[in-house]
Amino acid sequence: MLTIKNFIFNPFQENTYVISDDSGKCIVLDPGCYFENEQVELKNYIKQNNLTPEYIVYTHGHVDHIIGTEFLKKEFGIKAIMHKDDMDILHNSSEFAASIGLDMEQPSDPELHISENEKINFGNIDFITYHAPGHSPGSIILHYPEENILFSGDVLFRKGIGRSDLGGGDHDTLIRSIKTKILPLDENTEVYTGHGESTTVFEEKHENPFLV
Repeated sequence: MLTIKNFIFNPFQENTYVISDDSGKCIVLDPGCYFENEQVELKNYIKQNNLTPEYIVYTHGHVDHIIGTEFLKKEFGIKAIMHKDDMDILHNSSEFAASIGLDMEQPSDPELHISENEKINFGNIDFITYHAPGHSPGSIILHYPEENILFSGDVLFRKGIGRSDLGGGDHDTLIRSIKTKILPLDENTEVYTGHGESTTVFEEKHENPFLV
């Protein structure tokens, strides 16, 4: 059974998730810890719950979702996973961060790349990943069908969708990703988003003004 801890980090109020199971293994999804108190909060949660981080996983490469990468790598010595199509965004991240007033250490390249219908395993959990471009070229979503759980990154929000006006974004592609990768899932699926509150597939299928 999954245990999901949500942290709201950095000036963009980004959702960072620590996802663990009964084995004590965990992944850190979208490490957005920027300020020192955020880094301490994340580290303390992991250590106080005797968790062993297996991977950092990025749903995409935008600054607010990766800014805590080097802190975590130095603290826990773990590898990062992302889709290769967001590598250009990652490589430009420290320069972009400086342009908006953030002091960010350039993240090292991820050690692993993930693609459509591949699995991310930790403990007794297998997440299925789907490539869902539109917000960024390499956006992925993580599905755990055994418990009807989905992590959507910035592809889908509660009654909203991700931006498509950033570099590599495309509105039509984003809508197609949502309609082909998310909406066909079990309507009871809980969707944990990159910003804001969680939602369900049912709610977004029937009430999201961008999709109805």
